Amino acid sequence: MIIGGSIAFAAAIQPGPLQAFLLSRVATVGWRSTLPAALAPLISDGPIALVVLVVLHHLARGFESFLKAAGGCVFLYFAVTTFLEWRRTRLGPATEVGSSPRTLLQAVAVNAINPGPWLGWSLILGPLALEAWADSPISAIALVGSFYVILVLSLGLFILLLGTTSFLGPRGRRSLLLVSSFILALIGVYSLWSALAWP
Repeated sequence: MIIGGSIAFAAAIQPGPLQAFLLSRVATVGWRSTLPAALAPLISDGPIALVVLVVLHHLARGFESFLKAAGGCVFLYFAVTTFLEWRRTRLGPATEVGSSPRTLLQAVAVNAINPGPWLGWSLILGPLALEAWADSPISAIALVGSFYVILVLSLGLFILLLGTTSFLGPRGRRSLLLVSSFILALIGVYSLWSALAWP
């Protein structure tokens, strides 16, 4: 549950297509109308997870170890880039506007074409879920369940904070980047260690 929740928190506050969409929607229609879009990963990730887990289930155990190691490198890369962004950014109020999607289904489409969920399930969450399932199905359910609970709650909080700029100023947003960088680094190190320790 700790691993799943940590991955979800880091994923929720990372800059990406879904976050850009949420930012645009908040700027256009406000946080109340945008809040349901936090549920988009629950809908879009189901088919992604199914495809990835079916493929991973038929791969050799050595390749799963390779995927976990690759995932660790990816997360360390994101940790470094997020840390560099924390150092150089001067975040201000959200100003993006334009012709952004208006419905939850459109938010689902944005997330489905986002490479993040595919990479996350292929390189991190998929191998971890299979490993947890081999140990105990309850462990796998706890991992995936905690991931989506924290992801939806974090995205909802992200929307809320974007919509109430007095609640979180530039310093707070920079702090979230720093926390995210630290969490990504920990996840990356854990994934590499787990791959090296694979029996």
